[in-house]
Amino acid sequence: MKAVIFPGQGAQTCGMGHELFDAFPEQTEQASDLLGHSIRELCLEDPRRELNRTEFTQPALFVVGALAHRQWRERGGEDAAYYAGHSLGEYCALHAAGAFDFETGLRLVQRRGELMARADGGGMIAVTGLGRDQVTELLHEGRFCTLVVANDNSPEQCVVSGDAESIDELGDFLQARGVRWVRLRVSGGFHSSLMRSAQREFRRFLEGFDLGTPLVPVIANCTARPYPTGATAGMLTDQIVRPVRWTESVRHVLDEGITEFVELGGAVLTKLVEQTRATHRVSGLRGRDLGSEVFRKRHRLRYAYAAGGMYRGIASPELVARLGRAGMLGFLGTAGLAPEETERGIKEIQSALGDEHAYGVNFLADHDNPATEDAMVDVLLRHRVRLVEASAFIQVTPALVRYRALGLRRGPGGRPVCDHRVVAKVSRPDVAATFMAPPPDSVLDRLRANGELTAEQADLARRVPMSHDITVEADSGGHTDGGIATALLPTMLEVRRRAQEEYGYDEPICLGLAGGIGTPAAVAAAFVLGADYVVTGSVNQCTVEAATSDAVKDMLQDIDVHDTDYAPAGDMFELGSQVQVLRKGVFFPTRGNKLYSLYTHHDGIDDLPAKTRALLERTYFRKSLDEVWADVVRHLRATNRHELLERAERQPKQKMALIFRRYFGYSARIALEGRPDDKVNYQVHTGPALGSFNQWVRGTPQESWRHRHADEIGRMLLDGAASHLTAFWRGATQRPA
Repeated sequence: MKAVIFPGQGAQTCGMGHELFDAFPEQTEQASDLLGHSIRELCLEDPRRELNRTEFTQPALFVVGALAHRQWRERGGEDAAYYAGHSLGEYCALHAAGAFDFETGLRLVQRRGELMARADGGGMIAVTGLGRDQVTELLHEGRFCTLVVANDNSPEQCVVSGDAESIDELGDFLQARGVRWVRLRVSGGFHSSLMRSAQREFRRFLEGFDLGTPLVPVIANCTARPYPTGATAGMLTDQIVRPVRWTESVRHVLDEGITEFVELGGAVLTKLVEQTRATHRVSGLRGRDLGSEVFRKRHRLRYAYAAGGMYRGIASPELVARLGRAGMLGFLGTAGLAPEETERGIKEIQSALGDEHAYGVNFLADHDNPATEDAMVDVLLRHRVRLVEASAFIQVTPALVRYRALGLRRGPGGRPVCDHRVVAKVSRPDVAATFMAPPPDSVLDRLRANGELTAEQADLARRVPMSHDITVEADSGGHTDGGIATALLPTMLEVRRRAQEEYGYDEPICLGLAGGIGTPAAVAAAFVLGADYVVTGSVNQCTVEAATSDAVKDMLQDIDVHDTDYAPAGDMFELGSQVQVLRKGVFFPTRGNKLYSLYTHHDGIDDLPAKTRALLERTYFRKSLDEVWADVVRHLRATNRHELLERAERQPKQKMALIFRRYFGYSARIALEGRPDDKVNYQVHTGPALGSFNQWVRGTPQESWRHRHADEIGRMLLDGAASHLTAFWRGATQRPA
């Protein structure tokens, strides 16, 4: 993995950017117009000796860094996993990561440079050969109470900042002890309390800008951790007076797996990075270490983490793409979408991720109309989708087998190579066993006889499981069997052991756990139980990227673990299947269960008592049941489901079920739209995991859903789980025997 880094003040040299200004004349002219002087002349000639003056240095470095990044990308520079910049360079990093545009960044650094240049009366000394802790001890020894380590650059270099008189005295103090140092030519004591006045004015200046959150993680100087959501302005304000924790920043990205650093806009940080790398040892467990390496490599992921495909496109293309760029796995939510909407979503994801990042598409079983599954497979094949999440399947269907088998080919030694992957989401051991077995011979033979598979594909399909990845779904939001994770997962592990022994697969089967995953402790528990990966659901519904209404998100961000209930599943109404939904503030669970009770106790719509029928028409459907039936008829005819329509017209019970199903479709639709006039009928699929997450983030920026992003939630959960496990194991080793 790669990190792109940008140097700060001190990297300026006459002649910098000589290869950039002609390459990007529009941006060069824009910068000159905004600054009021020629940026080309300043950087290449510096006729008035202004390049080393802070108010000129900072905008010049930003322009060169921003253009260098643009050129690097145009020349084929790969996506960075992280960005970082030293002091002023952090603005280049934020611009490169999409937090603000070129003009905004230039205006910010212009004002920053002006304010910092005014803050005179201070100075800075660079100390070499010693690290931060050693220099701090010397400051204490010499009683330099007004001085601080402002830049922790590497284990062999740091910079001290403070008032000019004390800086002069420090030089003599260090000289007497044989410590190497050099006085820096700067106008003030940067990154110290001497910058307070500049900080206050800069804070007021930033109020006129709407700064975004980086699309790619940017390591903040003052925390040595990625910028949190919605914190860009605050972090940049703090950066002026707080130390640059560069050594810690480099160590953090090394811990995250960074192997290559690309420095743009200068050539001063690379040496510091190498000094840190030479002494670095990975410390403790990391979020990216959790789970199965097989699963991560199989799907080209950085983390053993996935987000399920929430129905009706709530798991949006934006959500899936954001996870993909972060090295996590997201599934596009296709249930309830028209085929053209699904295709549009797939294209959007592919455009955002290209071939570099993984993604998947939810594939929902259709128990009423198997032809829908065949149509879905055609869409997947047409767009070369390599990974699907099979949901609500209680048996392997011909369409799913066709998708799986059409992605098989012979590899080295004749072994099967799987270009199509199926992640099966299951909640019963018998269904799990079906997906851990090869496709049924009868289905393969029929597909072969119909010319839908080649003989080789059918043969290879008999040598691999339907799914190499099985997501064990415990009690969760949406469709649920109410399973208990601590009972389900160990049972599924035993089912896997037997399948591996029986079939002797070359490639191992991985098991993931879904349901109730909303805190680091829950993630840690899943991995301790033996999960190879974890899958979240409800927590992602309450994020900026989720394609549901703001009204629903406002309701969800405040729920607790007890604010959910069970209701009939509209798509499996007659079977009595259930979904877990929001209870707080809505009547949907009560009304949905009432409809199912009426269905089980009456033979048809005409059998309902007059008072009951009137109640349904007034409060549930807001129209007469005859009008509802007319809507059903139009829908069935439009979707060519004439056989089902004929059956319903003959069977009053079937007609009743189809009418009642309309309520479930209506209640889901108005929630997605955020209809303000009928909130009590909102159907919102969610589980207690979201309540536990809400409790965990209370009092932090993520308390508001407007500061929640799916990829950041994933990292928070995984890193928190790693810390949780590390603390537990350390505690265990320290306990007396």
